[in-house]
Amino acid sequence: MATEPRHAFFETDEKLELNVFIKDPKPDQVNIVFEARKLSFQYGEQLLVLDPLRGEIDVEKSGWRVGKVKIELWLVKKVAARWGGLVGEAAVSVGTAAVQSRPTAAESSRPKKNWDILATEALEKEKDKTQSEDPNAGGDTAVNSLFQQIYADADEDTKRAMLKSYTESGGTSLSTDWKEVSKGKVEGKLPSGTEKRPL
Repeated sequence: MATEPRHAFFETDEKLELNVFIKDPKPDQVNIVFEARKLSFQYGEQLLVLDPLRGEIDVEKSGWRVGKVKIELWLVKKVAARWGGLVGEAAVSVGTAAVQSRPTAAESSRPKKNWDILATEALEKEKDKTQSEDPNAGGDTAVNSLFQQIYADADEDTKRAMLKSYTESGGTSLSTDWKEVSKGKVEGKLPSGTEKRPL
């Protein structure tokens, strides 16, 4: 019986990147079909079908590659806009590049902050900051690179947990447990004699 593989995504206005986590995948066993509003992924007994996608993609420019622990797919959007999710009916306005959709009952009960979009923006800012830092600075850059790698390989809930805990605690707490973090605001814990610095 087919099972859905573990996956996570992040997006920019122009592109959505989807990571499907499979250990030591063999390229000849990967079967991926891109359609304008549909994506089908199969690897052995693992099946992921995204239909309908939240927006239309450029099939010719989209693609995929096989890594050691995941298969990376990139979906190039026909209209530059944030989708905020993978599937669902959405109307994308070309003029404003805004995504409008009717939320499901489950989506309506969720917090209003979109942690996926915030996570993507935070990661992009961190990359820009790391690239502009002095390469001889040492420690901070190495630590940032380590956390970026952990974040990039994490699943969707772990990414949300990391971003929410770090942001709400003012950079003094970092958690990967979304079940715990989603219960409420993450309070900062400072060592004695230190001050909280603004992010």
